[in-house]
Amino acid sequence: MPIRSVADAALACALSCGLLAGCERSHEEALLARGQRLLADYQCGSCHAIPEVPAARGGVGPPLERWGGRSYIAGQIPNEPAALARWIADPQALVPGTLMPDMGVSEADAQAMAAYLMSLE
Repeated sequence: MPIRSVADAALACALSCGLLAGCERSHEEALLARGQRLLADYQCGSCHAIPEVPAARGGVGPPLERWGGRSYIAGQIPNEPAALARWIADPQALVPGTLMPDMGVSEADAQAMAAYLMSLE
């Protein structure tokens, strides 16, 4: 449908923005759901208690509730999404000798897992 007026252009823009916002929300929701599922798949709950992750009731590592509101990872790394993804993928590279094991998490999986944990506030 050709745009014939400023009003048509404004309507087209509003519809596009609304659709894009909806796409962004559904992409984010899918990323968070994937991260939550991956935390279960990698069995992170055998060491950590993680909200809304089935069977994640571990007590060896710290509980991960309200992770997004925390200041530091492992007490020394500023808690931000990229650092958390690096920590999940290769904790020994960031804190040699840490008890957090290398679970063989890919970069993409670590980013999804970090996104879910950062959403916990």
